[in-house]
Amino acid sequence: MAQEADLQGEALSGMYPEEIREQFTAAGWEPFRAQQVSGWISKGVLDAADMRNLPQNIREALAAKKPRPVCTSSVGKILRDPDGTVKLQIRLDDASAVETVLLSDAAGRKTACVSSQAGCPLACRFCKTGTLGFRRNLRAGEITEQFLFLEKEAGKLDNIVFMGMGEPLLNLHAVRKAVAILTAKSGRALSRRRITISTAGICSGIYDLADNGPDVRLAVSLTTADPGLRRELMPVEKNNPLPELKKALRCFCEKTGRRITLEAAMLRNVNMSRNHARQLAEFCAGLHANVNLIPWNPVEGLPFSRPSPAETKAFSAELESLGVNVVVRYPRGRSVAGACGQLGETGISVPQETPEKTQGETPS
Repeated sequence: MAQEADLQGEALSGMYPEEIREQFTAAGWEPFRAQQVSGWISKGVLDAADMRNLPQNIREALAAKKPRPVCTSSVGKILRDPDGTVKLQIRLDDASAVETVLLSDAAGRKTACVSSQAGCPLACRFCKTGTLGFRRNLRAGEITEQFLFLEKEAGKLDNIVFMGMGEPLLNLHAVRKAVAILTAKSGRALSRRRITISTAGICSGIYDLADNGPDVRLAVSLTTADPGLRRELMPVEKNNPLPELKKALRCFCEKTGRRITLEAAMLRNVNMSRNHARQLAEFCAGLHANVNLIPWNPVEGLPFSRPSPAETKAFSAELESLGVNVVVRYPRGRSVAGACGQLGETGISVPQETPEKTQGETPS
């Protein structure tokens, strides 16, 4: 039996079929109508008027948000980059806002980059979202709706990455449920092998993911393995120090058998010395890991600069000489502020609210 407390404010888009069935049964509707609605939602149909196999009285009730709204967010603006990137600005039902991005690669594969929080409590110094403050966690439906809105714009998507606004492992309950809804065989049936969760390094969340799933790929925004510098750039280091983070990652690799990705935003004259390369290589030792180098994407008002291609190439070569598997990731979507670290750059503001402490984190 679904717990009503878990469904507070939730739309049908964020419910399992059995939860929708409970809502419909309480409304006096036939249980099989719930499966019909779940099927429509998995196809991206979020307007009850378009659910053609439902009787008129049910469509009218759903349009009136009874017993629940089908969805609670809406697309406020669509921004397109010439490289094929699409960014949607999503308005939530409490006047908060998030952004979600469609990324396409040279092979034509399409990936949804979705947000898990309105704003972010971690305040990474090089990230635009970190300057917005924190409003709240997103509900499962607000996460699935981002994916469905992107599919409406671009057709069937191949992958989903939780690399948008916010820290997914500080909202793991909703992320886990959104993943279950999108991967359900009776619904959208997205493969879990095509899902990546990216974290700034929440150790408790990594252990939870290793123990309880979902069985997805894991990426970690590391940026540097210099503890003092990382604490300066990423306050999350205070409660999740590098030695503890490495233990958690080793546990994840051992329990899941999966390779992890370590991401490093390249900041010119900040984290790209030979010593930084050596520290990063030492952190990788004993981990089943690849390193993605991401030349920093400019954010107005932040005191960093992007390295030149030659500087990035030299740092990459230094890591390779130390035995590290390295890939350099080049940006997409910069003209619409849709690249890594830029979400919120185009004017999305998040009303300030003091967040509750979650999984041991102290917002900074």
